[in-house]
Amino acid sequence: MTLLQKPTVPIGEAVSALLPDGLPVRFTAYDGSAAGPEDAPIHLELRTERGLRYVLTAPGDLGMVRAYVSGDLVLHGVHPGDPYEALAVLQGNLRFRVPSPGEAVQLVRGIGLGHLKPPPPPPQEQLPRWRRAVEGLRHSLARDAEVIGHHYDVSNAFYRHVLGPSMVYTCAVFPDASATLEEAQTEKLDLVARKLDLRAGQRLLDVGCGWGAMVLHAAREYGVQVIGVTLSRKQAEWGQAAIEEAGLGQLAQVRHLDYRQVEESGFDSVSSIGLTEHIGVRNYPAYFSFLRSKLRPEGRLLNHCITRPHNRRAETGAFIDRYVFPDGELTGSGTIIAAAQDEDFEVMHEENLRQHYALTLREWSRNLREHWDECVAEVGEATARVWGIYMAGSRLGFERNEIQLHQVLAVRTTEDGSDGFPLRPTW
Repeated sequence: MTLLQKPTVPIGEAVSALLPDGLPVRFTAYDGSAAGPEDAPIHLELRTERGLRYVLTAPGDLGMVRAYVSGDLVLHGVHPGDPYEALAVLQGNLRFRVPSPGEAVQLVRGIGLGHLKPPPPPPQEQLPRWRRAVEGLRHSLARDAEVIGHHYDVSNAFYRHVLGPSMVYTCAVFPDASATLEEAQTEKLDLVARKLDLRAGQRLLDVGCGWGAMVLHAAREYGVQVIGVTLSRKQAEWGQAAIEEAGLGQLAQVRHLDYRQVEESGFDSVSSIGLTEHIGVRNYPAYFSFLRSKLRPEGRLLNHCITRPHNRRAETGAFIDRYVFPDGELTGSGTIIAAAQDEDFEVMHEENLRQHYALTLREWSRNLREHWDECVAEVGEATARVWGIYMAGSRLGFERNEIQLHQVLAVRTTEDGSDGFPLRPTW
């Protein structure tokens, strides 16, 4: 067993040397060194040598995340369930400069070459995309089932603490700033129902239905016959139990099924709320073609998904891909609309709910913070930390227009061009 070389350059000094604008937070390290203002409200503590190795051996923010999830890097001044204030300071004011070749050599020697050997990543981390390809083709039925299970089959009790009683894990719609999360989620479900013009006796297919909130809402409030499908077994079990408890078994059902395996057709409407992010941009043509084939003429589709603010190709960051949404892909609303149109949908309406998702994430983060002990008991502290930083970081992304949320309403027109819409919207 080889002992690691002890750093001869204080870690705090090395960090300061790479920050031309200075540290916006207090930084302390296990070697006793420090940097940054002593009275800063946010304190970043590097507790272990393993944490240093994580930071030095992984690109971008991945090393920081590994150290944070493992407990080797600790944020003081914020709650781990909602580290929003710390992320806002760090993302807006932490700018590292690239060292000169001579400085780089000196820093490496001072810190110690042994620290450049990467430790094993935390167990919460998935393999990189190129390694996951060994497990199956990207977006195949088997691989999609595996990655959906990674994210959604965590613990229904955990999700209940974070999402609240509605168990809706998609962007809410706040009718006003004073609305509660539950009120906003009900408003979102009803907005979808109104855009689809749901009426008693109609048939709705809800793809990627989660725990069945839209299924329940459509059946209970509109008397619609609904089939919901999800790749998460735990979601399907929860949703079907909720349907039976509500006495809606004659109208609604939730199936543990890939949406591509739905055999029924002739639906009056299809809702897709939070599924498009998982299917892959290259699969949009097949996705929209399949959904169109499930609709009757004049049948409507409501597609609700997270997007980028542009339509250029961009890779998902390592943290989101390896810890949160393996194989997830985002693009702009223009790409989504074009793909729907190319599969003969008539796009009738488009709406950006970006600010609403920031508010939704604020409330989910508050729930995680308030139920921290219960959540840790369900999934462990490391996984709870992942969720805390993921939701706080996503909130910042929506606030800063780095990501958006778009609803696209489309219709399968008849052969003679009839779409069944009134002259003006009714929702």
